[in-house]
Amino acid sequence: MFTIEHEFDSTVVTLVDEGPAPLQEDVIVNAFEECVTIEQYDPVTDRVQRITLSFAQLRDLEAALDLPEGVYRLQLTDEEE
Repeated sequence: MFTIEHEFDSTVVTLVDEGPAPLQEDVIVNAFEECVTIEQYDPVTDRVQRITLSFAQLRDLEAALDLPEGVYRLQLTDEEE
């Protein structure tokens, strides 16, 4: 399950783990104009862990999910840049 909310300066997607236990904590994805942050509460440290990705890194991650092992560099067309 997930939710989508449009805030003033970002779009917030919350991914909720469902199904049989053990379940993971919710993942919150904030899409800002210049970057994307991914946050998840860590019960071991009692802190929220945050990762910040540029849109280039997010594009690479999206491509990597569909590729086999290896080293890659995406070639963008003029329309994609």
